[in-house]
Amino acid sequence: MKVRAMTAIAALLAAPLAAVAGPDSDELVVNGEINMVTQTEAPAHLDGALSELYSGWRFRSDETQALQMDDFDNPAMVFVDQAQEAWDTADGTEGKSCASCHGDAADSMAGVRAVYPKWNEAAGEVRTLEAQVNDCRENRMGAKAWKYDGGDMASMTALISVQSRGLPVNVAIDGPAQATWEMGKEIYYTRYGQLELSCANCHEDNYGNMIRADHLSQGHINGFPTYRLKNAKLNTSHARFKGCVRDTRAETFNPGSPEFVALELYVASRGNGLSVEGPSVRN
Repeated sequence: MKVRAMTAIAALLAAPLAAVAGPDSDELVVNGEINMVTQTEAPAHLDGALSELYSGWRFRSDETQALQMDDFDNPAMVFVDQAQEAWDTADGTEGKSCASCHGDAADSMAGVRAVYPKWNEAAGEVRTLEAQVNDCRENRMGAKAWKYDGGDMASMTALISVQSRGLPVNVAIDGPAQATWEMGKEIYYTRYGQLELSCANCHEDNYGNMIRADHLSQGHINGFPTYRLKNAKLNTSHARFKGCVRDTRAETFNPGSPEFVALELYVASRGNGLSVEGPSVRN
């Protein structure tokens, strides 16, 4: 099965397919009240690589799209509920919960997802949301760090993301974050593995094309964490990066590695202006 998948990718690059089913024109409104921007002008820092941005939601079937339009149908919301319980539960040697410091997630986390990853002045590095969660767990709660792309972490970032749904992604790439952004850009355009594929080969050069039974999107991560029907669980952006690099038949980077942090910053910035959708539903 994997061999056939690799052959399909290689064939896509050797003889690009026609755009058989480009992004549709459907509008995403969640629960009948949260209007999502799923198409917008590309940010200037893409230097013309894309003229318009399209959310991955616009490339999905009507049935998959419908799942994200109502929280009662969205299978990811089960994990949000689990994270809410964890948010309110004390853990670690300090006897604190997330709520002990931050109060109600709906109030304190509004807008947070939209600006991550972001430069952390105290740490002197670009921080992802996952890294910030673990910093709180270890240094404020006295609790064990969660696995970077594990279920507990995916659920918690989904809870945090929900509070920003509908707000525009607005990741800063200037100042001290610029060096990390440049590193991420280099990774995005670097060909990896035996198949010599870069992120751009699929998500910039061939979005709108079909590869096997899947529809290539522009690869934006404004919907992460995302519930994938393929594996019936929440998936983090770094887990998706890992799978993509692995599929080029290359040794992949680890979730939370400097390389994937840089790639996340760059890819997130490519979606500046689209709405935060997480947790989304994808194939």
